[in-house]
Amino acid sequence: MGKILLGCRRRGGNLRIEVWDTGIGIPEEQIQAIFEEFHQLDNPARERSRGLGLGLSIVQRLGELLGHPIDVRSRSGKGSVFSVQVPLGQRSADGSAQHDHASEIKRAAGTGAVLIIEDDPSVREMLDLLLKSEGYRTAIASEGKVALTLAARGVMRPDIIVADYNLPGGLNGLQVVAALRATLHREIPVIMLTGDISSQTMREIAQQGCVQLNKPVRAGELTRLIQNLLAASRARTARPDGGHIESATGPPPLTVFVIDDDSELRDVMRQFLTAEHRPVEVFESGEAFFAAYRGDRKGCLIVDATLPGMSGLQVLERLRNAGHNLPAIMITGWGDISMAVEAMKAGAMDFIEKPVRHADLLASIDRAQKAAYDSTERSARRQEAMTRLARLTAREHAVMDLVVAGHANKEIAARLAISQRTVENHRAAVMTKTGVASLPDLIRLVIAAA
Repeated sequence: MGKILLGCRRRGGNLRIEVWDTGIGIPEEQIQAIFEEFHQLDNPARERSRGLGLGLSIVQRLGELLGHPIDVRSRSGKGSVFSVQVPLGQRSADGSAQHDHASEIKRAAGTGAVLIIEDDPSVREMLDLLLKSEGYRTAIASEGKVALTLAARGVMRPDIIVADYNLPGGLNGLQVVAALRATLHREIPVIMLTGDISSQTMREIAQQGCVQLNKPVRAGELTRLIQNLLAASRARTARPDGGHIESATGPPPLTVFVIDDDSELRDVMRQFLTAEHRPVEVFESGEAFFAAYRGDRKGCLIVDATLPGMSGLQVLERLRNAGHNLPAIMITGWGDISMAVEAMKAGAMDFIEKPVRHADLLASIDRAQKAAYDSTERSARRQEAMTRLARLTAREHAVMDLVVAGHANKEIAARLAISQRTVENHRAAVMTKTGVASLPDLIRLVIAAA
């Protein structure tokens, strides 16, 4: 039988609460990975009875929100120590606790009411806990009929709905959303969660003006999307005198040019972007795009990397050679790192991995719009990227360059004559020092600094 020890240590003005165990321990290369959502060391079959792998990711996020650092150290076969550091209060002369205002808990930024419709109890609980920790008021429903009852009784008037697509009880997520909008007489923003990424499902979701997120959902992506949708909804309806306007102030939205040879995907993109009030034009090939495009038009290009005839990379090169300063986003496969690097060298300001997440797409388009209307944007991005990369040591730079070039840890170790574990440690240091969360983000940073 293993043992667990709970204790605390005082360190200056902080208290470090620690949990020690004598379990199997965590391999050094997995220390950072255990905080990733849905990551489990000892559950390769993904058995639901053994949890979802969300606990530590939620703990870390709550720690970040509250300003309490979370730490872990471990030795394989010996056990692990998890800790959280919290500030100590001070006592006044009468013995009552006083708060240090400089270290008070940060208030969650979220405001508004979120209706969660999800039949899986574990996922439902995770979403409820996450959104409450962000400051939102929540109501939960296990199926469509329960959600409709909550709305009919006035238990909640949601500002946004997060719903699973596949629900029990005879109504899918889209049918429930349609009924809720009719009941509440409002076009409520909706995020539809689904593991079904078929073209038909994507088309139906886009036709109802909903935003799709593929399961498993990442907490950061979901919360950012909720914030963006609520902000856009309020901007469309609010004005200083309390009345209503049709759209928010600011530069007019860019025309989004989409080049993809998949007709179903083009239709889905057109419907989704139209629902987001973005002007959009679609083309089946690079040749068709150039036949219609005029160089004086402001816009944003979304181009698939693999096209018949003129490839996505050739499209970017032709634009660059013609002197057209059109912000471009390339859609490419996750593993195609070299293609992504080549695309950004050819002028792409961003790239998105397949399957395309709508939140990532909108964020990239927004960055492109800012770059198109602000001539200093690229310079500012380059300066920021150079500052973040300057934090690295020479050896970390060398490891990073090989990682970005697509080499595996084993290859990097052989090239630099160091151990594979040392490579893994340098990779982790690079991610931490530059403040990036993924390999694609690191590639973007390196190209931005070039």
